[in-house]
Amino acid sequence: MPVIALTQGMGSLAQDIAEQLARELNLSTLQHEVAEHVASRMHVSKSLISRLRAGKAGTIERLTTDRAAIAVYSAEEVLDTAARGNVVLRGWGATALLRTVPHVPCIRIMRPFDKRVEWLMAELDTDDRELAENEIRRSDHANAARMHEQFGVNWGDPVLFDMVLNTDRLSVDTCVQQIKALLSRPEFAESEQSRAMLQGMAQSARVRAALRDHDSTKDVDVVIESAAGAVTLRGIVMSPEDRIAAAEVAAAVPGVVGIDNQLRVMAKSRLFPSAKN
Repeated sequence: MPVIALTQGMGSLAQDIAEQLARELNLSTLQHEVAEHVASRMHVSKSLISRLRAGKAGTIERLTTDRAAIAVYSAEEVLDTAARGNVVLRGWGATALLRTVPHVPCIRIMRPFDKRVEWLMAELDTDDRELAENEIRRSDHANAARMHEQFGVNWGDPVLFDMVLNTDRLSVDTCVQQIKALLSRPEFAESEQSRAMLQGMAQSARVRAALRDHDSTKDVDVVIESAAGAVTLRGIVMSPEDRIAAAEVAAAVPGVVGIDNQLRVMAKSRLFPSAKN
């Protein structure tokens, strides 16, 4: 069940590559559907999510929208979809989320800035080069800022990827054939262990999203590990009530068969230290 993670850069031709891969390997694709999932979970418009990701949101929108929730819900959708297999994932941090999964190739699709500008001018049917340049710079800045904020990585660092393909020198078809060849290599063979690893990551993401959904646990930020339906919670919470609530919410997530609650409660004395003369 192939899973392929691609970067998304405006004008890089990543969409063309994803679509051809999907046709030739009979895979589904995931890109715009994530915005719909996130908007639904947050009870906001899909257009707001799109504006925030593109760097086009207004100041009030940026200040009032819960960006941490966007990260949690988008990770849930990406990992849940990846766990089902047979999919090409483009953007939404897929390469960062899935880079530790042995059978998932993480690939950067790139193209020189000038060629991307020419592509956008053609798409917009305009000769306003400055407009196209500003739009691509804004998109790149938004992508880089989001990847750094969410994953602590530099978006363009080639070390983060298994393959970097330049569509200035390589045709879309050549890129597709290179990715297919990479999939056939033993390093990317799916195994029982790698499949279980991905399933566990998806389950952890579902638990984290569930914690975010509940008022009593939305601020709980702890380590979540899942294996074969067994979930372990590690970290520090502020009260015994938080510890109990986190375990209860996690236990109610579909597919969870047991909870190992290793959460520790912050000592009150550290929260409110007494003054000493």
